[in-house]
Amino acid sequence: MPKQMTCDVVVVGAGMVGAACAYYAGLAGMDVVVLDRGAVSGGTTGGGEGNLLVSDKEPGPELELALLSLRLWGEIADEFGAAVEYEAKGGIVVAETPDALAALDAFAARQRASGVSALSVDPERLRELEPHLTLDALGGVLYPQDAQVMPALAAAHLLRASGARVETGRTVSKVLRRADGSVYGVRTGEQGDIHAPFVVNAAGTWGGQVAALAGVHLPVLPRRGFVLVTEPLPPRRVRHKVYAADYVADVASDSAALQTSPVVESTAAGPVLIGASRERVGFDRRLSLPVVRALAAGATRLFPFLADVRVMRTYAGFRPYLPDHLPAVGADPRAPGLFHACGHEGAGIGLAPGTGHLIAQLMCGQPPSLDPHALRPDRFPEEAVTDDRP
Repeated sequence: MPKQMTCDVVVVGAGMVGAACAYYAGLAGMDVVVLDRGAVSGGTTGGGEGNLLVSDKEPGPELELALLSLRLWGEIADEFGAAVEYEAKGGIVVAETPDALAALDAFAARQRASGVSALSVDPERLRELEPHLTLDALGGVLYPQDAQVMPALAAAHLLRASGARVETGRTVSKVLRRADGSVYGVRTGEQGDIHAPFVVNAAGTWGGQVAALAGVHLPVLPRRGFVLVTEPLPPRRVRHKVYAADYVADVASDSAALQTSPVVESTAAGPVLIGASRERVGFDRRLSLPVVRALAAGATRLFPFLADVRVMRTYAGFRPYLPDHLPAVGADPRAPGLFHACGHEGAGIGLAPGTGHLIAQLMCGQPPSLDPHALRPDRFPEEAVTDDRP
């Protein structure tokens, strides 16, 4: 006989954002069930670099969410620390042309007005901060607040600490709704229904599909990116997260075409991670040699010593993209009881605690830590985005 469970909230998705939603709901005393058709961190989280960034965010709703999340990441680090490989390494954005440097300085000035620590540095100071950086750099901005975690570890620890029942390999086939339109749980095929007054859509790149199971529209599309992983290197060859100034423009771009901009950072285990690429090609995971070559060329331009370092592997991940580059966070008035926590694109790891905290506050009827209006999930017209996979 199909199993029926009762709880306070069902979270669909066991990645970093789903884990954060479960964690903060658990802290609020809620009984939580987390479902995922795959494994914990089996989607975008497992393909992420673990960046916790303010350096790439314009003043506005996303930056506000990032600053809230950084404060919460500090609390998480105090609790879990080395277990999630939290590293407050800081970030450096590098400019290689006068125009890029002027644009970067103007961008940093706007961020400082919104509470970001952004320190302009000249070429001599850049060499002190990153001794192996290219001599072509004309200057940059140091962001001390940027940090990094190991995302799969962080998601696992938050899920464990949440007290949630986690069921992997369980696919949601329908979001259950009453005649008045309100949500009362989910259906998981032959595995039965789970009844709950709240359902949280934390399905990442598949958030649009889960929304559709509730009969509502959320135009989430996958934006593919590749990461190169080098052989282990001695500690502190790359001391910060370092990226070129054009990375910020690529993040904000609406183009479906391939874009690459060099992003380089070390990991606690020794390998260096190299990105970043962006393109909308549906869920195509096939290796792209042009992308790999472009990433390698960009990385060696920033750090020439990498030309003599072996790449051990490369992998692809899919960022959950929404057309205005803001996540969908909050209650869906079209389906009372349904909450969305998805569409964070490449910032999901960093924005996860703030997202989970807001969702828990809203479910509990508490005043939210920031105004979620700009993130409301019903802000998109039905024709906002079409699926542009080949």
